[in-house]
Amino acid sequence: MPLRVTFVAAARSSTLHAERFEDDLPLDQAGWNGVLDASPALLPLAAAELRYCAPTPRSRATGDALGYAPLVQLALRDCDMGRWRGMTLGEAMAREPSAVDAWLADPRGAPHGGESLLAFIHRVGEWLDTRPVGDGGQIVAVAEPAVIRAALVYALKVPPSTYWSLDVRPLSAVALAGRDGRWHLRFETARTRHSRI
Repeated sequence: MPLRVTFVAAARSSTLHAERFEDDLPLDQAGWNGVLDASPALLPLAAAELRYCAPTPRSRATGDALGYAPLVQLALRDCDMGRWRGMTLGEAMAREPSAVDAWLADPRGAPHGGESLLAFIHRVGEWLDTRPVGDGGQIVAVAEPAVIRAALVYALKVPPSTYWSLDVRPLSAVALAGRDGRWHLRFETARTRHSRI
């Protein structure tokens, strides 16, 4: 049986336009309300044999609020944005427009002095490939949307530019099944109270 890794996107701590690179803000009231709304669908994932989270405050708080009691994984940290850390994309663009353009165009580039997109994707993929594989098994990992986008690009072996086309919403979940460099995107059947499956 293949290993199943379900990623859950952390609840939001700011509006989309106010999101900052490597944002370490805790959940705000809207984030907590979002967790409460999503919990009926996400609580069953607490039965996974292994439960992890990224080191950000909102990833840890999301995992704890959902009853996962997750173990922090440093490899699931957001992309190192160097001197742009704490800035919004708009602020970085206002200060260094040509550097932002170069970063968006070249997945190997790191004009901000941090981690390139390609290095970020590889780091997250390496974490995915080194998960313990017993006879199948289930893992849940709460992480920032950027980390989940990187995992999907790696697992599906698509060009790094695909990263920019993936929209991972807060408190959404996506599963990957497989092991060791051979991953498949897995869509789960929605179960309702009236389901017999």
